[in-house]
Amino acid sequence: MPSSSPDLSPTLAIIGGSGFYDFFGSDARSVDVETPYGSPSGSITIGMVGERTVAFLPRHGAKHQFSPHTVPYRANLWALRSLGVRRIFAPCAVGSLTPELGAGSIVVPDQLVDRTSGRDQTYFDAGGVHVSFADPYCPELRSAAVQSGGDDGGTMVVVEGPRFSTRAESQWFAAQGWRLVNMTGHPEAVLARELEMCYAAIALVTDLDAGVEAGAGVRAVDVFAEFERNIGPFKSLVSRAVAAVDGDDTCEHCRVHDGVTLPIELP
Repeated sequence: MPSSSPDLSPTLAIIGGSGFYDFFGSDARSVDVETPYGSPSGSITIGMVGERTVAFLPRHGAKHQFSPHTVPYRANLWALRSLGVRRIFAPCAVGSLTPELGAGSIVVPDQLVDRTSGRDQTYFDAGGVHVSFADPYCPELRSAAVQSGGDDGGTMVVVEGPRFSTRAESQWFAAQGWRLVNMTGHPEAVLARELEMCYAAIALVTDLDAGVEAGAGVRAVDVFAEFERNIGPFKSLVSRAVAAVDGDDTCEHCRVHDGVTLPIELP
C-alpha cells in the first residue's frame, strides 16, 4: 500500500503507454497498490504536472508485458480510485478509418463502440446495477483536451486484438462512419464510469487502418515508430489538458450511482 506523504494525494491520473514513462521529473515517487482484483499493470508514479499532483499508470506495464486483451483493467481503475483519483485522461494509440485523419493527428473521441470479447468489464457481478453509458466520456475532460489542441469528436471502435483488423473489418468500420480503431479503450472507460470517475480518451493516430488505403496493412513496428515520432507533441497536449482541468471531483455527468444501493463498497 502507498506510504503516507503529503505528496501522495492525486485527484487526476493519466493511463498511458510508451513514451509517458518519463512524464514527471526526478522528484516523482512510485507506489504499489494491491486490489481485490489483483495487481495493476505496474507501480503508480505520482508527480507534478504544473501545479497539479498527477498519478501515472502504465497501461501495458513498465516493460509493455501486457497485451491489450490481458491488461488488468479492473485492478488498474480500482487502484487509482483507492489513491483518491477521480479524473482520468487516457492517451492511446489508434488507427484512422478515414484519410482525413493522417498519422500524427490527435483526436478526442466522443463515442465508443465495443467489439471486444471475453474481458472482465464490470465490478457488479451481482445486485442488478445498470450504469448509464450513452455518452461514455466526461464532457469536462473532453472540453479540456479539445481546447488544448485535440480534434473534437469521432467514434472509436475497440477491437479485441492483439491482431489488427482484416481489410473487410476495417472497411465495415469505416462504412459505419466510425473514425478510429483501438484495442484498449474498453472496458477501461466503462470501469471508470462504474467507479464514478471522470474519463476521457485522447487518441494519437499512428496509421491508416487496413481498409482505408488499398494495398496497405498495419504493422506493429510501424505503429510503434510513428508513436515515437509524435510523442513530444502528444505529451505536450496532454500536459495542457491537465492544466486546463477545473476542479478535482467527479462531475455530475459521471456521478451515476445517486439513489442506487451498490453490491460493493467503492474505495
